[in-house]
Amino acid sequence: MTEALIVSNILAWLAIIGLLLVVLALARQIGLLHERIRPVGALSLGKVIKAGEEAPAFNLPSLTGGALSLGGVNANGQSTLLFFLSPTCPVCKTLLPVLKSAQAQERSWLRVVLASDGDEQEQLAFIRRENLDEFPYLLSAEVGLAYQIGKLPYAVLIDAQGKVAAHGLINTREHLDSLFEAKQLGFSSVQQFHAAHS
Repeated sequence: MTEALIVSNILAWLAIIGLLLVVLALARQIGLLHERIRPVGALSLGKVIKAGEEAPAFNLPSLTGGALSLGGVNANGQSTLLFFLSPTCPVCKTLLPVLKSAQAQERSWLRVVLASDGDEQEQLAFIRRENLDEFPYLLSAEVGLAYQIGKLPYAVLIDAQGKVAAHGLINTREHLDSLFEAKQLGFSSVQQFHAAHS
């Protein structure tokens, strides 16, 4: 009887060690697959506006003061990052420090413009609560409709000549950086770059 117990314990331990080796092998394979996956960047969802096309022109007041022109040649030679957000979007709020950082680091060639629609008082409270006074802030449903924005947060990068350089859904700093990278490479999105080089 004890011999059967000893044999079953030995077999159980061998099975456990075998399973442990299988789990380690699978973990290694997952790591290798993760290294092979290319970064996808910001997901481009826009159907109407494509890279290289003229950006729709708007001349609108900013909730943070002054008037703002979108589209057309930028007098300062700067590109414009048009970032669509909402006070009720939790991902948008997590990206605000990223936008502030991008505004500070890329100031020489980039201006960041925030755009939303909805209740003006709610937007003004959002601007105060999140300290967004440094950004031009557009409140216009027409701008969102012109770019056919269906999901938030979404960004459109407009070059200094007033053409759409890149656009996409932004959920992380890497997605935002992928728009800048796509512009430098001359593609509307990282996905388009990968498709051209596959």
